[in-house]
Amino acid sequence: MATINVQNISKYYGKQKALDNIQLTINKGEVVGLLGPNGAGKSTLMKILTSFLPPTSGTALINGVDVQEASLEIRKLIGYLPENNPLYTDMYVKEYLRFVYNIYKKTGNPDEAIERIIDLTGLRPEYKKKIGALSKGYRQRVGLAQALIHDPEILILDEPTSGLDPNQLIGIRKIITDLGKEKTVILSTHIMQEVEAVCDRVIIIDKGQIVADDTTANLSNITGKKRSFRVEFKEQISKNILNKLSFISKVELLTDNEWLIESKDSKDIREDIFKFAVANNYNVLSLVQEEQKMEDIFRRLTK
Repeated sequence: MATINVQNISKYYGKQKALDNIQLTINKGEVVGLLGPNGAGKSTLMKILTSFLPPTSGTALINGVDVQEASLEIRKLIGYLPENNPLYTDMYVKEYLRFVYNIYKKTGNPDEAIERIIDLTGLRPEYKKKIGALSKGYRQRVGLAQALIHDPEILILDEPTSGLDPNQLIGIRKIITDLGKEKTVILSTHIMQEVEAVCDRVIIIDKGQIVADDTTANLSNITGKKRSFRVEFKEQISKNILNKLSFISKVELLTDNEWLIESKDSKDIREDIFKFAVANNYNVLSLVQEEQKMEDIFRRLTK
């Protein structure tokens, strides 16, 4: 599997700066979610990595090879699914996959490769049809199949689940998760649940710059967001009483006796809540720290 190294990449479209001195390394076997608002530079970065677009300055290396100086060699290592998933709709599924396989001039048995990819991407029920007759979900599977037909080390997927219904989403996500066990995957998406479901690491780009790069678990620490806790008391407690506690920043009543409590800083205040309850003869029925959602993190970093 390949290692990706981006060194001081900038990209201008005329006077408009799409990428601003981007630096990052993606190691072998990582599944990386690439997030950002529309126009943040995600697709531009993907096109540079796949040799479709030259940077204005800087260098992108895959296995130590410059993607611009050896573009044909690099493209053999990469499977790319663009956002608009361009397909030849008048071709049959197997016909199209054979066409793509031949472009890469792969050695080996094309029939075996095609059959393997059809099974891997779940195309078996529809593989005898023309691409134009397929549903959106199956067209996305064909797009994945063409990206995989040459058995690349790296997969770059730009909005692979855009426009899919919930059942189709689950199917495509499972395929991506399974592929992540064997390949390096870069996944661009606006669906936060997708990132949490399939990615090991998240890179957030805003206005052409990287504003966060960490595991999904560690991102909450980057944002500096105050911790929130859901606590249920046996007794009814006045909001005024809770607001007077020095370690609490904000309280919200959820049900009769259940509260959402926000700490004044990033401190874990569960012990403080228990001490308050004991001192005042209150009974705590449940106390759980609320997990910060990826959507909240994204908004905080890109607002």
